[in-house]
Amino acid sequence: MARMVRYNYVIGDVQGCFAALKALLKEIRFDPDQDFIWFAGDLVARGEDSLGTLRFVKKLADYGAAATVLGNHDLTLLAYARGIKPIKDQDNVRDVIDAIDSDDLIDWLRKQPLCLFPNPQTILTHAGIPKLWDAAKTAELAQEVGTVIAHDDFEIVDAFLNEMFGKEPSLWSDQLEGHERIRCIVNYLTRMRLTDAAGRLDYSFKDALDDPMPEGFKPWFEFESPAAQTHQILFGHWAALQGQTITEKIQNVDGGCVWGHQLMAFRLEDQQMFAIDNPVA
Repeated sequence: MARMVRYNYVIGDVQGCFAALKALLKEIRFDPDQDFIWFAGDLVARGEDSLGTLRFVKKLADYGAAATVLGNHDLTLLAYARGIKPIKDQDNVRDVIDAIDSDDLIDWLRKQPLCLFPNPQTILTHAGIPKLWDAAKTAELAQEVGTVIAHDDFEIVDAFLNEMFGKEPSLWSDQLEGHERIRCIVNYLTRMRLTDAAGRLDYSFKDALDDPMPEGFKPWFEFESPAAQTHQILFGHWAALQGQTITEKIQNVDGGCVWGHQLMAFRLEDQQMFAIDNPVA
């Protein structure tokens, strides 16, 4: 029998800000027996308690009250955990790596998708969806990545994690193969902010919409979107947007909590946004 859900909330980048997450859930009166949370990725990284956040979200997911997509910081944590990449000073995730339940947490995390459908009319990814793909294509390509990251053979997992970091190819082609293909999908779904008219990625810009952008590039959502013609697109990743409604069909949910701003929850049933200030900022 299907679980009856009262409210569905989409929560933006927590980034280990566990105190803020608990405060937000109190604000929206979240009830795990009746409500469901869809996390937009970047569960961990620069907040005060990545380990507590990851344990809590996994517990909610195991209970059937939450799901998450992977963000770029989540993928980086996988590389840290596998010894592929040294931990950056600003990433507060050593406690996750050293935890007694680290293997369980990392194994759970690597099996999470890059794309989810909170309902038939809504699609969620960490960074958005480029003009090049419709919703079905996005789900198909996200699954290609998921198959590699969640593979039972860690030689396959580690081989990709070794090749995951890089800016090329910066333009999607259906003819891409191997690690280049998977890296390109990951970059669109977890790192994208600006593209040019062809769909080529820019990685340098992280600022607000009224700041000067590289010549020839615009926010990905300013191009006509096949995905937005059929679905409402929800995304995080871009903290400078601070939960801005882009159009009726495109909604940001990243309030920049880890940067001293807000953690946000967008309720799907009535399109209402809830926000709380980071109590430890």
